Amino acid sequence: MNENHAIDSLHGEALAKAAEQAVRAIPPAWPLMATVAVNPFLGQTGETMEQTAALLARIGGVRLALPRRHYAEKIAAGDISDLDLAEALQTSPLSSRMNIDALKKAASIEPQQPQALPTIVDLAADISEKDWRGLVTDRIGTFAAGFFDQGQALWAASRHNGIYAAWRAFATHDLTPEILGLKGFGLHVASTPETAQGLIERAAVRLGLGSEPGTYFHQLLLSLGGWAQYARHLQWNAELQGGADETALGLLAIRLVFEEALYGQYEPEIAQGWRNVRRTHASPLSIGDEILMDGVLQVAAERAAQRRLAAVLAKPGMDRIAEIRPTLQAAFCIDVRSEVFRRALESIDPGIRTLGFAGFFGLGASHKGFASDVSENRLPVLLKPSVFSCSEVEKDSEADREARFTARAIRAWGRFKLAAVSSFAFVEAMGPVYAGKLLRDGLKLGTGQKPDAPAPRFASVLDLDTRAIIAETVLRAMSLTEGFARFVLVTGHGANVVNNPYASALHCGACGGYAGDVNARLLAVLLNDHEVREKLSHKGIAIPSDTVFLGALHDTTTDQVTLFDTDFDLTEKSEELAMIRSWLDRAGKLARAERAQKLPRTSAQSVVERSRDWSEVRPEFGLAGCRAFIAAPRSRTAGRNLEGQAFLHDYVWRKDDGFKVLELILTAPVVVASWISLQYFGSAVAPSLFGAGNKLLHNVVGGIGVVEGNGGNMRAGLPWQSVHDGENYIHEPLRLTVAVEAPKEAISDILRRHASIRTLFDNGWLYLFALDENGQIAWRYDGDLAWQKTGEQENAQNRRRTG
Repeated sequence: MNENHAIDSLHGEALAKAAEQAVRAIPPAWPLMATVAVNPFLGQTGETMEQTAALLARIGGVRLALPRRHYAEKIAAGDISDLDLAEALQTSPLSSRMNIDALKKAASIEPQQPQALPTIVDLAADISEKDWRGLVTDRIGTFAAGFFDQGQALWAASRHNGIYAAWRAFATHDLTPEILGLKGFGLHVASTPETAQGLIERAAVRLGLGSEPGTYFHQLLLSLGGWAQYARHLQWNAELQGGADETALGLLAIRLVFEEALYGQYEPEIAQGWRNVRRTHASPLSIGDEILMDGVLQVAAERAAQRRLAAVLAKPGMDRIAEIRPTLQAAFCIDVRSEVFRRALESIDPGIRTLGFAGFFGLGASHKGFASDVSENRLPVLLKPSVFSCSEVEKDSEADREARFTARAIRAWGRFKLAAVSSFAFVEAMGPVYAGKLLRDGLKLGTGQKPDAPAPRFASVLDLDTRAIIAETVLRAMSLTEGFARFVLVTGHGANVVNNPYASALHCGACGGYAGDVNARLLAVLLNDHEVREKLSHKGIAIPSDTVFLGALHDTTTDQVTLFDTDFDLTEKSEELAMIRSWLDRAGKLARAERAQKLPRTSAQSVVERSRDWSEVRPEFGLAGCRAFIAAPRSRTAGRNLEGQAFLHDYVWRKDDGFKVLELILTAPVVVASWISLQYFGSAVAPSLFGAGNKLLHNVVGGIGVVEGNGGNMRAGLPWQSVHDGENYIHEPLRLTVAVEAPKEAISDILRRHASIRTLFDNGWLYLFALDENGQIAWRYDGDLAWQKTGEQENAQNRRRTG
């Protein structure tokens, strides 16, 4: 008896570990109100892309590469050279049995699409010719939409005792499965254990899994799409606060209940097939030649892009007269869309300089907007809030009271429209009131969203030392410790679009999917504080008394910039402000002209009109095309056209005592940029798993995500329109190239101390280069803390050719 109990206990521990590993293999998905770019391969960064490709071919039936014709066309056009192919081939096991000619031939042959291992639901559907896949997706989706609802549903599901308990209560009364032929399903659910872990253990026994389910649990969670990813997000947030959450585990248990039920109904017919599947799940992954071939072609495309980047950096840049004090310095987010505007702005006048820094500007703010009790975490999701802020009230108490009543009335009106007693009668009773709005929006006369008008302020009093420490930390991280201009714009960014559930995905990723105006304005207040400046002067940062910091907001959809100059009394500087506005307007026109050439033709005649068009599925292309991250002085990139494809972070390593800023860059902005890059990668190469589908079919569900059509799995990732223009890919999926101007020994030391960051580079999820003192790409990171001087492979290849 005791021996059996010990065996059962070990069996349960192994299954619990396997279930936890499956949960952590799923990427988190944030809700629509604060969409955050997430690396869809977050749970696989400990493996290489080829190993991950083999895994996803097994359990998802997808390839992690574009169709071969994409690479064949680039080879034919000369965009991918023989040198690129040769270098890529040298990195692969195929190099011992394939040459460049064979590689080119293989690129012209499209491989078969991999087939995912069937689940029990799939086996039962095939044998019975009934759509059990559709039933399971529909019933779990219907329940999950109510359970996760954040105010959209009229009656939300009970959340008492967690998702598994709530589903058991729901499913025992859900007659749909039995009506469609799943016999005794209600009784089957009633017989399940009361805990998710108990169900997982029982299912393992009934399905013959033993204690080693292999990749099976991961596949079941992957099949739940955005529901599993949103549940993983809940776990992520709970752990960030020091807690725990088992929602994703509960979803796994729910999915296993359907496997149990269908296995019980069709066991004689599917038992042999299931045994074969089970053995494959438990076996090691096999990386076949087709996956290796995809890997070689992918690396070749990336080498080609790196070669072009090196050529751009080698070109002469914009001349600068260092001894002349600039009139304007404008700090922008490192977001790739800022590169276009920065380049345009700098071309207007030699007295303009720009800088790049993470869009939350070092202020991890938890902000409450005007008349709102919702805390908006305007900072990267990897961090915890460090300061708290709220919108400033009007000095006129009566005006403030009226504004608050108005804001509350708008929210109450919105709830009334959805209320059970009024929802059906609302359209008939109030429809005529909306005639003007419908006409205005239909004619593209709407104005979209506006930036938060009331000035933000710190909600709690920060003592002088704390304010000075924050200011010093931010300025040193920006490499802005001297040479201050007369005006310094701290420019956040956001998007101005209408009728777009994914609007927050176009905002600032470094601000948790919100616009960056709050952070920019808070930092301007901090740096205009005379007491703070006095403290900074003792730290070696002397800000001239006539320097004015101003918060601003760059609208990436229209390339218009809002100045928050009313936050301060600047009546004596009206002429200078007028000049700055003129510069910004001219830069906006240049940026719009450049971006308009890449946008597909629609009924909208201008970039600004696109932002107001209800029917526009591509108001802008967001961060599509992102492929490089450069941390170096702006002089290395100024005047060079990087085509809106590079994250640009200002960094001067000689000012970085102990390389603390470099450590911060590699462990925070680089990671955020990698999440963005890999989200676009996943949405392009595996849209069925990691994309949000077609915007034209989207319906918002639960206020947290979208479904295609009227139900089913919630979709996560980016819509197809974000990576494709209808004819061609507007995002070429390339792994991010990180180029840092710093001694490679300092970079290696940081990687040595941060295993999770080193893993990203060692396993090939990112590329890493070191720039020399002239800003040229000089060293390539080869993994395992080893570096290779660039050009050595090219020289060796040339020697082989001449030899």
